[in-house]
Amino acid sequence: MGYMVNGVELETDNQGYLLEAEFDDAVVPVIAAAENITLGEDHWKVVRYLRDEYREHGHTPNFRNMLKGLAEEVMPGCDSKALYDLFPTGPAKQGAKVAGLPQPLGKGGY
Repeated sequence: MGYMVNGVELETDNQGYLLEAEFDDAVVPVIAAAENITLGEDHWKVVRYLRDEYREHGHTPNFRNMLKGLAEEVMPGCDSKALYDLFPTGPAKQGAKVAGLPQPLGKGGY
């Protein structure tokens, strides 16, 4: 299974995560549609945050650190319910998938 973006098939693992990070914004709506997510501005805030964390650290944060970082830097007042409303199957993992990043390490990306 892969995602077709701009005429190019991007390779995925058996759970639908990209094997290589893809930072082209065109990938986000394609993966979001496959995950039955209708994108809004808050989804994009999370996507940008996760991509920045991946670029800086080589992996995405676990859920606790993700929530803390988003609430402090990107979405003041954000709580876990708000993130689960955006990414129902798990904000750290599903958020990374929609952002076009490889599968997080360990429990959500240590």
